[in-house]
Amino acid sequence: MESRSDNRSDNRSDIRDFLARRRAQLTPEQVGLPTSGRRRVPGLRREEVAVLAGVSTEWYTRLEKGHISGVSEDVLEAVARTLQLSEDERTYLFDLAKAARPSPATRRRRKAVDVPPRVQWLLDSMTLSAAFVSNSRLDIVATNALARALFAPMFDSQTTGERSRPNFARYYFLDDASHDFVEDWDRAADTTVALLRAEAGRYPNDKALRELVGELSTVSTEFRTRWAAHNVRIHHGGVKRFHHPDAGPLELTYQPLDLPISAHEAHSLTIYTAEPGTPDEDRLKLLASWRATRSTDDIRPRP
Repeated sequence: MESRSDNRSDNRSDIRDFLARRRAQLTPEQVGLPTSGRRRVPGLRREEVAVLAGVSTEWYTRLEKGHISGVSEDVLEAVARTLQLSEDERTYLFDLAKAARPSPATRRRRKAVDVPPRVQWLLDSMTLSAAFVSNSRLDIVATNALARALFAPMFDSQTTGERSRPNFARYYFLDDASHDFVEDWDRAADTTVALLRAEAGRYPNDKALRELVGELSTVSTEFRTRWAAHNVRIHHGGVKRFHHPDAGPLELTYQPLDLPISAHEAHSLTIYTAEPGTPDEDRLKLLASWRATRSTDDIRPRP
């Protein structure tokens, strides 16, 4: 069993890496500082960040070493502004600070929950959109028929065994066939890791998440490199392109929505749709028709 001191140590490492990388990505010109002479390190110096944030160099150095517990929100805001953090990165920094605070009681481990029937009814009602529910570790925990057809390559992947649910991170980084299924694999992989990194900041004691990250870091160099980059993402959505083995090329718009069905586990509902009147809509409808036909064949009595 992991001790709370071990978790705080990991938390300090995350804070250190995150702040140091963001500092290294800024140039003096970007923050309005004059430049003169040769600089030994890329990006801003610690003392420059400290001056811009209105704190002492000693204090900022201690913060960048991971000692964030007890730091006021005003100071964190000043550091976030100085480092020009995005909204997602700012949220991540505050999550790291929250996780570092001492707690009188051990945090309760999050438990997997069953998706309520009403949510499955909702999914099944969406016949022209591919919809699924995923947890914060990017496991798919419920789908409608069209989502099952759309993501058939992942459901049929060797990374989805009898005991394990389909998982986007495992599929992208442990199945080479994912490169053929998703057109912009690098972008999808970057987003996947950034989502997991943000979740790790929010719930550092999530054992299942730690095990997933450990597994992927051990096996996949692609994952390990992206994890070390410390990029975070919370809000996402947009357009994704697939090369589906049955339907052919598909360009779909997707949007995740928070789904509060449990106090112990975060879930989101993601919906994939095609632009009306496009060949992509025709292919998606054809895929839905094929799926419906196959489902009928599966339940039809054998002679």
